[in-house]
Amino acid sequence: MNNILEHRRWCYATKKFNPTKKIPEETLNTLLEAIRLSPSSFGLQPYQVLVITDKNVTEKLKPVSWDQPQITEASHILVFTHITDFGEGLVDEHLQRLSTTRNIPIEGLKYYGDLMKSTLLPLTPEAKSHWAAQQVHIAFGNALQAAAELKIDSCPMGGFQPEAYNTILGLNEKNLNAAVVLALGYISENDENQHLAKVRKPKEVLFRYI
Repeated sequence: MNNILEHRRWCYATKKFNPTKKIPEETLNTLLEAIRLSPSSFGLQPYQVLVITDKNVTEKLKPVSWDQPQITEASHILVFTHITDFGEGLVDEHLQRLSTTRNIPIEGLKYYGDLMKSTLLPLTPEAKSHWAAQQVHIAFGNALQAAAELKIDSCPMGGFQPEAYNTILGLNEKNLNAAVVLALGYISENDENQHLAKVRKPKEVLFRYI
């Protein structure tokens, strides 16, 4: 059980990455699989994660990311995006995967499909987008923990212009919106953050027992 806390105490928001040190493919694939296995409402996973290594792309993203150096210095940039609107297709595709994976006749999933559709489809486009954004943040949290377990340095980044990201990455035409960014790689020895103690609320303040 101590390993759980050890991983969380080890990680922090890396501000300076070593641009010459790259994440091995096998390690990256393990992290991506951890993201893929993340839970989501109804298991629908209304999101897509972009894995960016193209320096031409990261150079374009840096100015709309408050010029933060992590964008161009990190080994990989993960852009977590969520769908902005959806119809029956989102549910039907999931039902087909469910049928295939668990060897259940598609007809036997009609009640479950109707439940999902009656719950989600009446939502406004704004509410659908908000719901999808909540789901992608679950996957994002899993990515942070997986990175810590794999001893990959990371930096969660909300300081960017989503609309600019959407334009640069061609997300608008794909019904996607950039929600949050995760820079991944290995720390530069010049990153002073590695020597700083974590600052968090005391448990007596953070937790309330009822």
